[in-house]
Amino acid sequence: MTIYTNILKYPEGDEIEIEHQLTFNQLVDINGTPARLPLKSPKTIIYRVFRISTEDKRYEISRYFYLELVVGRELQELASPTGMPRK
Repeated sequence: MTIYTNILKYPEGDEIEIEHQLTFNQLVDINGTPARLPLKSPKTIIYRVFRISTEDKRYEISRYFYLELVVGRELQELASPTGMPRK
């Protein structure tokens, strides 16, 4: 029997276990829940998954989702009615 775990790694070094998997470049809230666009407020704390790694131990597979904080203009654009950042 193999145990699968999904772990969020915050920029500050903190980690929490989540029940679902994320994808590269996905936007999530502070709890690792996928963000719904457009954001209700540009003051919302939003992270982006910028790296995914897998650690395979005997009977355990851990997937790590590394997060970076979304700030400034990009965050304001995510709160705009279109909900998409400009390129």
